[in-house]
Amino acid sequence: MALKVDGLGKRYGGLLAVDAVSLEAQPGEVTALIGPNGAGKTTLLNLISGVVTPDTGHCTLFGESLQGLTPHELAALGLTRTYQTPQLFDEMSVLETVMVGAHLRGNSGFLSAMFRVRATRAEEARLEEAARAALARVDLPENLYERPAVDLAYGLRRRVEIARALAMQPRVLLLDEPAAGLNPQETRELAGLVQNLAAGGLIMLLVEHDMEMVMGISRKVVVMNFGRRIAQGTPAEVQRNQDVIDAYLGTEMEDEAQHA
Repeated sequence: MALKVDGLGKRYGGLLAVDAVSLEAQPGEVTALIGPNGAGKTTLLNLISGVVTPDTGHCTLFGESLQGLTPHELAALGLTRTYQTPQLFDEMSVLETVMVGAHLRGNSGFLSAMFRVRATRAEEARLEEAARAALARVDLPENLYERPAVDLAYGLRRRVEIARALAMQPRVLLLDEPAAGLNPQETRELAGLVQNLAAGGLIMLLVEHDMEMVMGISRKVVVMNFGRRIAQGTPAEVQRNQDVIDAYLGTEMEDEAQHA
């Protein structure tokens, strides 16, 4: 058993955003989390990644409790994430941006990453090597490494953010709508990247609205609606589930047909 989410719940006033959701995600597999807008998917990722404290439930990673840990502490244990909108720093190069991820995983802090306070040349060389290795894993051309990250095309900025997460040497990578804003070709390339990362042994938990991508690369699909898990199974099983069709897939397929 790898990443186990057991009964996570979160209430905001009268709104039950996440209602006792449980799931498991294994190394070497893509586990997708789908559902309508407002179903609680991003809130669930926030609970798992320590951004938000759950009211109920807990998570474990390879049997170790994640209860009460901060995002930085979770990163040190090997759990990290990306966001719906790439979180990049103004005036930092692609390479520097990814090196920040390596610093957050290691002993040096953010300020050291920015100003190189008390950082030895050997340490900087190690971090740069880790950043370059992460960028190579996402197939970003080397001639872009010195460019400001915020100046890149949107699809490339997505890859930079994934590379920064990979520089933390994660065992678990949570991806929050990584295909949002991408064109069909970029989406296909991203799907291949996610598959390759999972095949390398990572636990991949993916929140995504692109059903072609989800059904094509996921080993298991978990479906949420109104904060609750309403189904889970293989892509084929989920697509045959009438509750899922009524709540989500029927609407999504109609939307795709209208935009085809």
